Amino acid sequence: MGRKCEICGKKSDYGHSVSHSGRKSRRIRAPNLQRVRVIYQGRRQHMWVCTRCIKAGKVLKV
Repeated sequence: MGRKCEICGKKSDYGHSVSHSGRKSRRIRAPNLQRVRVIYQGRRQHMWVCTRCIKAGKVLKV
């Protein structure tokens, strides 16, 4: 499973780490996902949700 927010769809972003000399190596910027128990569509379930959605109140935690 790819790490992706099940509410807003936020997912990993790819880019480069650039050293002081300019050499580049691949890196991944992963979203801050939390596995929380929520009430979604009238049912309790576990979901991977980013902290931005939790703070914005887009999910109702159990």
